Amino acid sequence: MATAYYQSPLGLLIIQGSEKGISSIHWSNEGNRKNQTPELLHDCVSQLEAYFKRERFTFTLQLDWSGATDFDQQVWKYLLTIPYGKTVSYSDVAQAIGSPKGVRAVGAANGRNPIPIIVPCHRVIGKNGDLVGFSGGLDVKSKLLEIERPLEFGRQGQLF
Repeated sequence: MATAYYQSPLGLLIIQGSEKGISSIHWSNEGNRKNQTPELLHDCVSQLEAYFKRERFTFTLQLDWSGATDFDQQVWKYLLTIPYGKTVSYSDVAQAIGSPKGVRAVGAANGRNPIPIIVPCHRVIGKNGDLVGFSGGLDVKSKLLEIERPLEFGRQGQLF
């Protein structure tokens, strides 16, 4: 398993992956940590850098969801279809994957997403437009949405 540390505009990200693909991204409180990015993770770091500069709107990376349940993978695959700058509700995701009563299960799967940003769980919000649940914290979720929609985010009623 290769590990890279990327100092994003929203904090230090720890990226892990193997030949199978990217397996996790999470925020760290370790401060600014430098390391040589393993060749295996160069593309991921460069795509994240471009995303934060608003130069990349989709990611083209292999993802490794080994060990995840079929339901979680179904939710995460749907998250990959949510366009840059758009938001949907947990209810919308549940409907789209054929589990209309599974809103809470969708929320739980969203919360277990090991690859935030690339698998854009930050684009899923409450049915009433509220920001709810995010592994990096709601302030980070808000900033990610603001990166994607700088002129519209924050205006009442503009998230859908």
